[in-house]
Amino acid sequence: FSLNFAADCNAVLKALQPIFQEQGMTETVHNWEDHGYLVTYIKKNGSFANLRIHPHGLVLVDLQSYNDDMRGREEVDQLLNKVEERMKELFRGNIKRVKRLPAILRGGVIDRYWPTADGRLVEYDIDEVVYDEDSPFQNIKILHSKQFGNILILSGDVNLAESDLAYTQAIMGSGKEDYTGKEVLILGGGDGGILYEIVKLKPKMVTMVASNIDQMVIDGCKKHMRKTCGDVLDSLKGECYQVLIEDCIPVLKRYAKEGRMFDYVINDLTAVPISTSPEEDSTWEFLRLILDLSMKVLKQDGKYFTQGNCINLTDALTLYEEQLSRLYCPVEFSKETVCVPSYMELWVFYTIWKKQTGI
Repeated sequence: FSLNFAADCNAVLKALQPIFQEQGMTETVHNWEDHGYLVTYIKKNGSFANLRIHPHGLVLVDLQSYNDDMRGREEVDQLLNKVEERMKELFRGNIKRVKRLPAILRGGVIDRYWPTADGRLVEYDIDEVVYDEDSPFQNIKILHSKQFGNILILSGDVNLAESDLAYTQAIMGSGKEDYTGKEVLILGGGDGGILYEIVKLKPKMVTMVASNIDQMVIDGCKKHMRKTCGDVLDSLKGECYQVLIEDCIPVLKRYAKEGRMFDYVINDLTAVPISTSPEEDSTWEFLRLILDLSMKVLKQDGKYFTQGNCINLTDALTLYEEQLSRLYCPVEFSKETVCVPSYMELWVFYTIWKKQTGI
């Protein structure tokens, strides 16, 4: 409750006390004179409430209940309704704002809460754990969302959902490229989404390779993310593609030494780091190494596609763009912003190409 004026802490406490006492809750009052009251109410079943009264006109009520059934939730709602009614009676139109947040369910079998890249906590409509395994490299989860379908989550990061064709299209050039008869290199992409979409476009050959690509990710996705990957992960080789379970750095170095060149390189290994200290963060060095090696195997008129990060992370995106000026060859770039459904945030994608020099 946000009030239009300073709060009489003692009056608020006396007004709300009977509501909690009716629940058989034991009261403990902490009074900090000019800093207001903190009152705790504890029930025999382990449920408790915190009432925080700030003198400047802010009253907070936090309830925690061990009841996970509908009856328990109804009891909590009824108690909050009584608190709200009593506060409105006490202040008679002088409440600036009343904000009631939905319950956060802790410790459940299904984890519904995942952070966005810019640090906001999002509650997903997860109703099923489809897959949950630990590989030698990471924890792999595939959770089902009513809105987004199955969602691949790697070590706590939302990677891709079956709803996220917009991500795949953006990292392929947003439908502006002709892949017919072209040589394509995909770095990462273990969910198979990029490979599946490019194969439809009749390329000459697509090679997919990643740094420590996780076979368990492929196994999980080919079984539970088929709306994303189709059947391309059923076999590591097809008519116009191959999947290499190898570290991409040695592969890129080998291709550069052999003089093998690609029309398109698509980097789906990792997002731009959030760190603002590129010289101290090995991830930045890794990205710059990938960029340099990729430019060495990219044809002069070829294009390099990659994801950036959340549009709100402007410092990180600026640092990434600074890295582009430090490559072995001069490059130019463009970027676009796309809404990726399951990310619940706008995401930046880059197109990078070698700068053409005049003759």
